[in-house]
Amino acid sequence: MLFGFVFLKVYLLCIACLKGILWSKYIRNERKLNIYNALIKSSLLYGSETWRLTENNKRRVEATEMDALRRSSRISRKERIRDVTIRQQIGLEELIVKEIEQKQFTWYGHVQRMAEGRLPKMALKWMLKQKRARERQKKNWMEGIMKAMNERNLNAGQWEDRKQWSLGVGQRRTTF
Repeated sequence: MLFGFVFLKVYLLCIACLKGILWSKYIRNERKLNIYNALIKSSLLYGSETWRLTENNKRRVEATEMDALRRSSRISRKERIRDVTIRQQIGLEELIVKEIEQKQFTWYGHVQRMAEGRLPKMALKWMLKQKRARERQKKNWMEGIMKAMNERNLNAGQWEDRKQWSLGVGQRRTTF
């Protein structure tokens, strides 16, 4: 699976380079959080606008994020401390999956506001004419976006008003 391989490889390279800093007890947690946001999270989120978020991918991204947060908090998994507790100690409220969904909505609205002849808009509207192969994924990126829009009570055409769209993108899901 290419998705998991690419972002995990970049993440592992970041962690390998920052291992001494993240486990250090002489660096304050605020600095470690800045390092996490600047280096680890940015490499983890690179290109996330185009990912198709399945439940398996969501779990993998969340586990990867929690690995970095546990390292920076100097908490091993053997200590059996819950993820919510670690997030509260560090001061992170929202999950990284929510940020990925917001980036996807922002990209979707941006492409929808483009002129009809633009290549990204044509690629977004393109549909395969034949049946999907047996090994292929059951849903595509667009179906995932439509499902997430329904969860947030967003309607087609709301992307025309940028302010209203950005407010709708930032709201929480109504169903879980």
